[in-house]
Amino acid sequence: MSGRPITEEDLHGFVDGVLAPDRIVEVQAYLDTHPDAAQRIAGYAGQRSMLRAALAPIAEEPLPPNLDLARMIAQRSRPRSISRRALAAAAVVLLALGIAGGWTLRGPILAPQEGIAAVAQEAADNYAVYAPDKQRPVELRAADRAELVAWTAQRLGRPVAVPDLAASGYRFMGGRIVSTAHGPAALFMYDNDRGTRLVMLARVMQGADQNASMTPHGSGSINGFAWADNGLGYSVVGPAAPDALHPIANDVRRQLSRNI
Repeated sequence: MSGRPITEEDLHGFVDGVLAPDRIVEVQAYLDTHPDAAQRIAGYAGQRSMLRAALAPIAEEPLPPNLDLARMIAQRSRPRSISRRALAAAAVVLLALGIAGGWTLRGPILAPQEGIAAVAQEAADNYAVYAPDKQRPVELRAADRAELVAWTAQRLGRPVAVPDLAASGYRFMGGRIVSTAHGPAALFMYDNDRGTRLVMLARVMQGADQNASMTPHGSGSINGFAWADNGLGYSVVGPAAPDALHPIANDVRRQLSRNI
């Protein structure tokens, strides 16, 4: 630890993924011991992902010829040739691109996702934070399984069993409690001894989707399957292809359903 205090700039840099690796570790350690801040930042991360997805089609559209910057500069001596309508359209495009950049996420622009869509996003966000961590990917290791299960039950108010994925080639590494915009969640991590990691996130559902069928989700190379049973939401996330991950998620659901 550097001893430097964690600032609001650090927190937003953490959400935007622009911090140096050592500072990411320091900010994550801070969030692990400040649940209120962690819940707020988890909400920002979810909003950021939703906003980027919503504005991606706009950001990828080419500018109309009459809004081309070089052309506008060339016509600077004839400013009246640019209509007010064109200038207004340019302002809208620039505003959309600026919002997509993430800085404006300092405030509550969008309401957080709900139901298993939120569980899916929270699992993906936490996978991105903890799965690449080489120093401390889990808080309690597999040898402390009993302590982890008890900790999970105490924080969630519901017991969550640890699925056995040995048949799928993944060993249980351990887990931790993480903060989400909808309360604490259990995060269990697995490894196939070739560097590929999977995580399962579980939390109590707040209102929507007390029971929900399994739904795929993904972002880039990371895929997942989320569902809810009897008031608990789950998501299994990892870099495996959907057709390889789906049977694992089904196996997890079967094992957990026997323990509800």
